[in-house]
Amino acid sequence: MDAGQIATYSARAMWARDDASKWLGLTLDEVAPGYARMSLTVAKHHTQGHDMCHGGYIFTLADSAFAFACNSYNEITVAQHNTISFLASAWEGDVLTAEAREVFRRGRSGLYDVRVTNQKGEAVAEMRGASRTIKGRHFDPDKPEERT
Repeated sequence: MDAGQIATYSARAMWARDDASKWLGLTLDEVAPGYARMSLTVAKHHTQGHDMCHGGYIFTLADSAFAFACNSYNEITVAQHNTISFLASAWEGDVLTAEAREVFRRGRSGLYDVRVTNQKGEAVAEMRGASRTIKGRHFDPDKPEERT
């Protein structure tokens, strides 16, 4: 099994259990080793008191993309800490895309940068996340039934 297949099967296993991302309207668009792209179309229920997309939803989109990127090696990996900078507002109807890219990975530690853009390609937010690998894996590579 190559690294791309491992990333795909890991993402399938995670997505099957990721009720929060699905409930919020996030979509998982692409995964590869150390990389994930997710998107969200901002709906009325994502807006706050200024009619802008609530920062918590932008953070959730970035954090979810980070999670899929750092879990792309069939090792259970969690966030250790992360920071986000909001650069521009997002509005109802905007399509936000978060691209998470691995910066560093060694042993149980990883570092990832996530850029959130709107449908015009304009930067909305930048997040940096640190990950920590813990015990467990997403699927057993010796059991084909776990890869469906």
